[in-house]
Amino acid sequence: MIVIAAMREQYEQEGYFVVERALTDEQLALLRDCAAYAMASRDAEMEAAGVDRLRLNARGRRYFVQAYAERPELGRFLFGDTMAQLCLATLGNDASLFFEQFVIKAADPADTAFGWHQDSGYVGHENHEPYVTCWVALDDVSEENGTVYLLPYSRSGIRSYVKHVPDPGVNDLVGYFGDDPGIPVVIPAGSIAVFSSTVFHRSGPNVTDELRRVYIAQYSREVIMTKEGDRPFGSSEPFIRDGRIVRQP
Repeated sequence: MIVIAAMREQYEQEGYFVVERALTDEQLALLRDCAAYAMASRDAEMEAAGVDRLRLNARGRRYFVQAYAERPELGRFLFGDTMAQLCLATLGNDASLFFEQFVIKAADPADTAFGWHQDSGYVGHENHEPYVTCWVALDDVSEENGTVYLLPYSRSGIRSYVKHVPDPGVNDLVGYFGDDPGIPVVIPAGSIAVFSSTVFHRSGPNVTDELRRVYIAQYSREVIMTKEGDRPFGSSEPFIRDGRIVRQP
């Protein structure tokens, strides 16, 4: 078991916990291979469009890439025992895959920082239950290479969705404007920061000369709908029902 009672309690009270060295060597190798594919595919898309910036991506600087549809072998991780334990500890007896993506920062101090936001801020409305984000470090992460900073509930005073505003410079959304710097997550490769979609977090720039690669897997109890309520906002692939795994890797 990788999740202990103290972690569950911290998630309830503060909205997050961290599991160090949770991945096997095989899992880490799989995610790193798919991360390389994610970068190459997004570079090719920008090359074809004749641009260096596409949505939240900036060529050679930062990448946001969903890869599961094209790399189905990611299902071995997304629906494996590691993620099942994390879902059961945070969401309870029901969980579906909501969203997945690689978030990769290259060596660029000017364009690789992200402002304070909740993941729920990107859903854009309050009519959904909080979901869980599993922030999987594929490299050793530090303040120097742009790790995530978390703002626990007790320090933000906020446990629910807050409306965000766009940062016109980089297309990010921002929802917290206080001066608390947050808690830096400094962990080795293969570790996972687990936090609620209502926990504010940010990340600093990558000022090293190496990549900072992260894989994000998000799960929800319910089918999260758009603000209009006419269609699902993201994915809703069943994983756990009534405490039993219904989607095998």
